[in-house]
Amino acid sequence: MSNVNGNGNGNIKPKIVNGDFGYVLEDVPHLTDYIPDLPTYSNPLQDNPAYSVVKQYFVHVDDTVPQKIVVHKDGPRGIHFRRAGPRQKVYFESDEVHACIVTCGGLCPGLNTVIRELVCGLHHMYGVKRVLGIDGGYRGFYARNTINLTPKVVNDIHKRGGTILGTSRGGHDTAKIVDSIQDRGINQVYIIGGDGTQKGASVIFEEIRRRGLKVAVAGIPKTIDNDIPVIDKSFGFDTAVEEAQRAINAAHVEAESIENGIGLVKLMGRNSGFIAMYATLASRDVDCCLIPESPFYLEGEGGLFDYIEKRLKENGHMVIVIAEGAGQELLSQTIQSTQQDASGNKLLQDVGLWISQRIKDYFSKQKKMTINLKYIDPTYMIRAIPSNASDNVYCTLLAQSVLHGAMAGYTGFTSGLVNGRQTYIPFYRIIEKQNKVVITDRMWARLLSSTNQPSFWSAKDCIEDKKEDIAKVKEEEEPENRLMDNGNCASDIVAKKEINDIMSQDGGKRMGLNFKRVTFILMVNKQGQTRLAQYYEWLTLEERRALEGEIVRKCLARTEQQCSFVEHRNYKIVYRRYASLFFLVGVDNDENELAILEFIHLLVETMDRHLAMW
Repeated sequence: MSNVNGNGNGNIKPKIVNGDFGYVLEDVPHLTDYIPDLPTYSNPLQDNPAYSVVKQYFVHVDDTVPQKIVVHKDGPRGIHFRRAGPRQKVYFESDEVHACIVTCGGLCPGLNTVIRELVCGLHHMYGVKRVLGIDGGYRGFYARNTINLTPKVVNDIHKRGGTILGTSRGGHDTAKIVDSIQDRGINQVYIIGGDGTQKGASVIFEEIRRRGLKVAVAGIPKTIDNDIPVIDKSFGFDTAVEEAQRAINAAHVEAESIENGIGLVKLMGRNSGFIAMYATLASRDVDCCLIPESPFYLEGEGGLFDYIEKRLKENGHMVIVIAEGAGQELLSQTIQSTQQDASGNKLLQDVGLWISQRIKDYFSKQKKMTINLKYIDPTYMIRAIPSNASDNVYCTLLAQSVLHGAMAGYTGFTSGLVNGRQTYIPFYRIIEKQNKVVITDRMWARLLSSTNQPSFWSAKDCIEDKKEDIAKVKEEEEPENRLMDNGNCASDIVAKKEINDIMSQDGGKRMGLNFKRVTFILMVNKQGQTRLAQYYEWLTLEERRALEGEIVRKCLARTEQQCSFVEHRNYKIVYRRYASLFFLVGVDNDENELAILEFIHLLVETMDRHLAMW
């Protein structure tokens, strides 16, 4: 195997190891990367009677876990992560360790369980006596008191919701935090939080590395929305789905007990609809599930109001589940808000209240039927409860895995479950994007089969499709080649399709490509809709044709609201047309052109299997 460095976050380059048959290890940093010749010690677990009966308890240094467990027989082995678990040699003596634990961001079931298992694991497995609890999130490092944590202090905290350490958003001052870590003599930092918290942990690690400190920084990913990438799931998610059943059951009882009853339940999910989707599948009483990944429209044939009316005529009642981030583009047309929380997240409008009022207004104006709508919002009830049995076990495994990694000298990593195995994942993989529901996946198809709801395509798109069918292949004069201005690229309400699985980095590595060097990929379907991976910006038919004439040194600059084309001297555009699909790939030299064209062909073959969704 050979080490190959790529581009990472900040000034830290990721550790990439390439092996035979397409094997790629995305390794995590180690203290010896910047402090050579550190002494090692025998793992105290060798003398622990509780583990004396366990065969092969220590993880081999070369054990890794594949990110994708399903591969073709002739395909590459793909990306792997280092397997979590205790090592025979550790880089900290028990008496030397001074650890701290901090929780940041919103509440989540299982936080106290993770804290408890970190403290008890360090104490009982490694003989660590000094563990500090940082009070009130990141700012607690320099502005709040600390708590001495012992097994006795944390003995039964797993039976409570919330976090005994307190939490907060924002307050991240890297220099002050690292100064506090250094002044207190802390050498192991355990940070529990979501993607924003893990970004902060990554910056702390980089500053500690810059100062050359022997301090292991380890993260435990936490989000009730299950929107952290790579890992199978985040802790607290199972508990949230289970608790959501209570609200859905109540909504169902209310709805079926009265004529034309509608039960509307809003669940958590800012950008990802996993809780709503899994709660709907578990319930089997839901008639409609609305999530951020699948936009919908209200009025017109095939719209939400039309579906509600049909469902009420058929059953006399219905239950709707909506994620808090669904329909925000509809709200933004009537309610303008730029407010943010302390973490920089945009404050969402209450889509539950808004859509319930819109439903009432519609049926009162139509006077076709009288409805009785009950709105239930269990948002904070779901996240404030103790974790269930499944999450308690998962939290235990996460906590023990992360402390094994820190004791073994690994740093700048987070621990998570990948294909059912605990792994060590570099920070940059956790924070590079959000995990979202793939609405071209089987799980979403199962939900549609369960609810029998339509796929809410916008009325405007339906009209455009009909015009396109009538026009067929009517040839038009090629428009003048020009740059597209911002006004031509305004976002519209369309059906967003998740295609990240097709365009994943390991897909590029199958063709020997380094995807750090690829700027963007655009795909244009026969309706003239061009989709930009992960940003979902859309272009009109005229703009598509203008785009075809712009196969020159241009690259795409994007924002959340609009996109434009600008010059970029360092990039060449590789272009290929296949059937009704158009691909643009920006690369920084000519060497990979053939490989990229091969990869485009691979994309096309994959997209052929997805054309039905268009």
